[in-house]
Amino acid sequence: MRKYFILFVSFAVMTLAADEIFAQSRYGVIGGATFSTSNFKEMNRATMTQWHAGLTYKLDLPLGFSVQPSLMYQVKGAKMHNVLTDGDKFDVNIGYVELPVSFQWGPDLLIFRPFLDVTPYIGYGINNKLMATSGEGQPVDVMRNRWSSAGIRRVEYGMGLGVGIEVWRIQLVGRYNWNFGSLYEDTIRDNETNFVNIVESAFNRRNFGGFTLSAAILFGGK
Repeated sequence: MRKYFILFVSFAVMTLAADEIFAQSRYGVIGGATFSTSNFKEMNRATMTQWHAGLTYKLDLPLGFSVQPSLMYQVKGAKMHNVLTDGDKFDVNIGYVELPVSFQWGPDLLIFRPFLDVTPYIGYGINNKLMATSGEGQPVDVMRNRWSSAGIRRVEYGMGLGVGIEVWRIQLVGRYNWNFGSLYEDTIRDNETNFVNIVESAFNRRNFGGFTLSAAILFGGK
């Protein structure tokens, strides 16, 4: 009898704990704009505007903390000029499946919640487009979905720092992101194009960096 009582109490405690966790968690959709470029400051570069979208899950913790992983499709890119010769232009776009995990802290002020945000992330490239144009704006060469043969590393990882605000079920976050490591990968080369030399010049020991502005709609919870 005692054994069954202990099992019953344990089950009740686990049920209450699970119910409490579910009450403090929310899920939703997330998307927004991505403004990225090469973090090679000495290069003649410009910001490229792209986008990101996916699913998110938020778990509230004690003392104003929360953790919010997401799974999204994230497009990053850069515009560069005079990489190899005067007047040339080079655009790179890479689409990643990305897993960011946002760690947040902020006080709950009843109708809204401002918070600080630290977000490590990892991603894997699934498509890309490289385009070189002449100084007159004429396309010179276009390459799609080439990775090691173009000198591009598929795996990305980095860190984002930002601030956000949550009002009811709407969440807005502004974050600056640093991709760590080198986008350029010294592997088997495709010597028939100049893209490897361009990627090496622009991204050897360099990577993407930039700002993201995200909006999420959260469901569930209390």
